[in-house]
This record gives sequence, structure tokens and C-alpha cells, in this order.
Amino acid sequence: MTVLGIATLADLLRLLVVPAFAWAAYRDVRTRRLPNRLWPPLVAVGLVALALDAAALYPFAGYEGRLFLIRTGFALLFLVPFSVLAYRMAAFGGADMKALVTLAVVFPGTPEYIVPTWVLPGVTWLHDTVYPVVPSTLGVTAMSALTNAVLLGAVFVLSLGVRNALAGRVSPAMFVGEWASIGTLPDRHGSLLEAGDGLPSRGLDLDALRMYLRWRGSTLADLRADPERHRNPDSVTDTANPTDGAVHVGPRTDGGTSTAGESVDGTVADAEPVDAPEYEDPWAAERFLDSLEGTAYGTDPATLREGLETVSEADAVWVSPGLPFVVPLFFGLVVSLVYGDVLTVVLAAMGLL
Repeated sequence: MTVLGIATLADLLRLLVVPAFAWAAYRDVRTRRLPNRLWPPLVAVGLVALALDAAALYPFAGYEGRLFLIRTGFALLFLVPFSVLAYRMAAFGGADMKALVTLAVVFPGTPEYIVPTWVLPGVTWLHDTVYPVVPSTLGVTAMSALTNAVLLGAVFVLSLGVRNALAGRVSPAMFVGEWASIGTLPDRHGSLLEAGDGLPSRGLDLDALRMYLRWRGSTLADLRADPERHRNPDSVTDTANPTDGAVHVGPRTDGGTSTAGESVDGTVADAEPVDAPEYEDPWAAERFLDSLEGTAYGTDPATLREGLETVSEADAVWVSPGLPFVVPLFFGLVVSLVYGDVLTVVLAAMGLL
């Protein structure tokens, strides 16, 4: 039963999730941090909507009832475990996993919204179809949002590669990384990329780098000006709260101004080469990681030392931009609600459907 000729009460409730996801996408871009308290109310909205749909279709004897059970079963018994498994395998972040679980609960089917002269999803006119409705084959909006998000991510990867190619930076890392000057690292999210002749691999997480610098009360400018002192574990005396490494939390780690031996643009002045002494715990990396209650985003001492050596010597590095998946997931949700499943269109155009 539609409310005021617009949609069912359940589908209207589901719309409350869209602005919450818009806020989540914005915050994820700015801070890469989403509060855990965001998700339970959204899941609760989804459960209420699901209960209203179930009450309307009970005892699920007809076609619509059975289709509801199939779609809901797929969303809850496939998408939810898939999200958790992807998180366990480090393919998703924690917020990404919670966002997809939330979508699976809130949008297990295809809602319908009637607005003046047309119907969503699909931009279908009430009398003459201008654009066809394009739901996914199964009709699970949460799945459509996921596939739309993956396609948007693929477009981002291709655009990154084209941009690097146009700038003359042809490398195995060109499709997954950005070439960044060292001076920009304190304000960046993502991780260093080890881009040799083979496939690029993930290096030091930039949040872990900020944690380390805050822990020892230093800055990136100080480290580059005197890397030998920083290599010496005995140089670490008083330590501070490392925070969680977020850009907006804790003291700045860029120093603000140049220090001795470093120019304003962040490059290190030439110095006479010296033989570096051997330390039992170079950079106090093990001591730093042992001091944490948790972990520094999976960083081990070897990765931390290698990353510190890199940022102390290089003027620019390859950096994974670390695009938060909640962002394409939000846009994928909007596209799925307004138009439908883009993958279905692509596969149909290729003659595969």
C-alpha cells in the first residue's frame, strides 16, 4: 500500500538511509574515519522496513511473497557473510564491511518511488517509457549498489592510469598510485607503494607514519633533516600519545616550517655521506610497535623501517590514494535507486544477457 501515492511506508523508511550514506561518504573522504554509532540506527531502519514488507506479504504464498523470500535470503545469507569474509581477508575496511551489511539489510529488494510524472528506479514515465527500468537480474538493490560501486572504482583506476600516463609517469604503479612529493604526506591518506620492476606492493601506511612521529614527538621535517639521529633508538626518550594517526587528530607532523638542512620545499640539502652504525632496533621501530595497545594498521618493524628510510631520502614517492569504498558505494546506491544496475546494461550490450 503506497503512502500518499508515493511509495510504501517501508520504502519511504529506506530513503532515510540515503542522506546518512551521503554524510558517511563526505566524512570518509575528509577523515577516513566513520563512527561505529552510525550503523546500528540504519540497520534498525532496515529491519523495521523488512518487517513491514514481511507483514504485507505473509504467508508468502504467491509469486511476490516467494520472490521476497528469495531476495531477502540472498541479501542476508550471501551479501552479509560475503562482506564479513571480505573484511577478514583485508579486501574491505571495517567501515566498508558495515556499510555493505547495512545496505543488505535495508535494500534486499527493489523499492519503487512514484514522483510527479515518473517512477524510480529506471526513470519510467507513468504512461510512456522513456528509459527502461534496469534492475539487476535478481532485483536486489544492495547487490546493484555493490556492482555499480565496483564499476565506478574501475573508472577511477583507469582515470588514474591515464592521468599518470599524460604526466609521463609510466610505471607498474600508474593505475594504483599517485606520484606525491614528500611534503604532502602529512595531509594524505593511503600508504606508500613499493613500485619496482614487478607488481607494486603496499608499503608503510601513512596513518602509521603519523602515529610513529607523534609517539616520538617529532616531525617529518625533523626526520629528514637528521635521519641518523632518528635511526638511533637511544634518541627516543620521552614519548607521547600516538593517537590513531588521523590527519585531523593530534599534533601536526610536518613541522610547519623548515628545519636545519632542509629547504622550504621539503627537499633535503646535500650532506657528506657517513657510514651508518648498526643499531639493535633501528628507528626504535620495535619499541614503538610494542608500546601500542593494538597495532599500527598491520605495520611490522621491517615495513616501518623501510618506509622511514624512504621518506627520509626521497623527494617524491608513489602513494596509494586509498579511495574509501564508502564513496563509490554511496554513488552506486544512488545510481541503483534512480536508474538501476549498470552491470546488467553492460552485460546486455555485450550480448551476455
